[in-house]
Amino acid sequence: MACQRCKSDRILDINAKCSDCCYTVYKDMEQDGYVPTGVGIGGDDYVEFSLCLECGQLQGTFPIREAAAIDALVGEL
Repeated sequence: MACQRCKSDRILDINAKCSDCCYTVYKDMEQDGYVPTGVGIGGDDYVEFSLCLECGQLQGTFPIREAAAIDALVGEL
């Protein structure tokens, strides 16, 4: 895989199981429980993402809509 920004092949893939032990904060919203789904870091029991070690770009589809970020933390609006 090549980085979507700089085309480097220095991609670090992360896959970690954290069950219901994930704490996230976005603006003034906090969630303690499962990994939020829909924001490019995995979901449910797993943190999963790819990071370019050359430029620091998180690989995936961005930007994430505000409504999707809020929904991932607190449920549907």
